[in-house]
Amino acid sequence: MAVALKNFASAPSAATPTTLYTCPASTTAVVGDLTICNRSATATTYRIARRLLGAALADAHYLRYDITIDGNGSDTISGITFVATDVLEVY
Repeated sequence: MAVALKNFASAPSAATPTTLYTCPASTTAVVGDLTICNRSATATTYRIARRLLGAALADAHYLRYDITIDGNGSDTISGITFVATDVLEVY
């Protein structure tokens, strides 16, 4: 089995769910670490969802929902697994 390492960086809109990654067809994937960074001095919240098989976003897809992150702070989530067409969405 081939292993491909990838490093993604994104600064998504703060006002809408944004697709960060879609697992390609015939592929499985593991996100080793997902780091969320608040570049503002003011506390804010974030959401992380894994849309199974590319389904429309639903409450059951959220891994984290409205988690508070301090100003200039960060948080890390580890070990999110994906199968083909799963979508990682951030807000």
